[in-house]
Amino acid sequence: MKRTIKAGIAFLLAAVMTACNSSPVNPNQSEIEEESCQETEITLWTFPVGSWGNLTAVSSLIASFQREHPEILVNVECLNYDNGDQRIREAIANGNGPDLVFEGPERLVADWGDQGLLIDLSDLWASDTAKDIYENIRKACQHSNGSYYEFPVCMTSHCMAINYDMFREAGALVYIDEENHTWTTDNFIKAVEALHHYGQTNVGAIYCENQSGDQGTRALVNNLYGGTFTDEAHTTYTIDSEENKQALKLLQELDGIDFQPDMTSAEEIAQFCKGELAMSFCWNASAEINQIINNSELNFEIFPMTFPVSQGNPRLQGGIWGFGIFDNGDDNRIQAAKTFIRFMTENDDNYKRAVLTSSFWPVRDLRDIYENDVLMSEYSMFMQYMGDYYQITPGWASAREGWWKMLQKIGNGEDVTTAVEAFSQQVNKTGDSN
Repeated sequence: MKRTIKAGIAFLLAAVMTACNSSPVNPNQSEIEEESCQETEITLWTFPVGSWGNLTAVSSLIASFQREHPEILVNVECLNYDNGDQRIREAIANGNGPDLVFEGPERLVADWGDQGLLIDLSDLWASDTAKDIYENIRKACQHSNGSYYEFPVCMTSHCMAINYDMFREAGALVYIDEENHTWTTDNFIKAVEALHHYGQTNVGAIYCENQSGDQGTRALVNNLYGGTFTDEAHTTYTIDSEENKQALKLLQELDGIDFQPDMTSAEEIAQFCKGELAMSFCWNASAEINQIINNSELNFEIFPMTFPVSQGNPRLQGGIWGFGIFDNGDDNRIQAAKTFIRFMTENDDNYKRAVLTSSFWPVRDLRDIYENDVLMSEYSMFMQYMGDYYQITPGWASAREGWWKMLQKIGNGEDVTTAVEAFSQQVNKTGDSN
């Protein structure tokens, strides 16, 4: 069965891929100039979360807001992940930081919120709408001091994928649960062995040149034998566990799975889509849409899968994105920013547009959002497996860097236990100091 993407999705991805100007703009400027003088002017800076990084798409959302709230003028600036953090640091240092930022808890909660730069949004969380937000999302948006520094809009769960045609030819489809897109660790091992015996030398690659796509390698290791990356309270990194060491040793010794210290996640995806790898550990719905639209050489069926588990349900790494408000000392601007968040999240029609602009999924039950989209409906099943959002643990930046460097050491032949213990000592010392 070959996948097809409707024109609407193709158009949406084209919008996501459109370059975004880095200078502030004001949508519908001519209309606004004709109206009476605005009472409050605020700035919204967005990271490239789907089409929230696209100027045209965001301007359309803002135009709808300003038709209902002509007293609030919203200027928008699109950031990228290469220099976005630096842009915000410079703006704060110069006393002209943005009012609103659209990003995830690792920045809004664990970084800027932790520094005391953001407004507590607990009043927004007291609304009836907020009561329907999933509990794991709520936990990720709340700082350990009790303040909510993010109000979420959308989420996704990352997964892995297999070359369905290759699995069928190698007789490995018997090792997966096609209906639920799940498999056990034992069946994962059997599938890799079957593919390797079939002649597929490179079954899967543990890419680790840098941190890009590291959510995939972390989820793979944690799921194989039930390990975790941090404790439940997000105070300590727990990689130095027997479960995680067992998983890393398995991957190091399993024929067909290779550690690749010089491979990026993008290169892993490219090799998978060329048929050079039988599986990808760095996958999600956006990756499949991108490949179907932009890769004319793709000639096999992609079948998304959860990561293999020894028992119980898989726990996928996810992404959460929403709004935070910087404390710029102006109550009018703060209230205007909250009005903007309410507009985008409390009315179902407005909220649906905000989520669709992200190309991800809602953080509360909105079942019909992708009802006419076969591919997105299929990927929606992975949302139920979203695990703990531990990226708000102190010392996260150091832990993230230490992770791929640890994988490099293992890939270069270092003993797993030695590499893991060194990693644990480094990141937990860093975490205690934050």
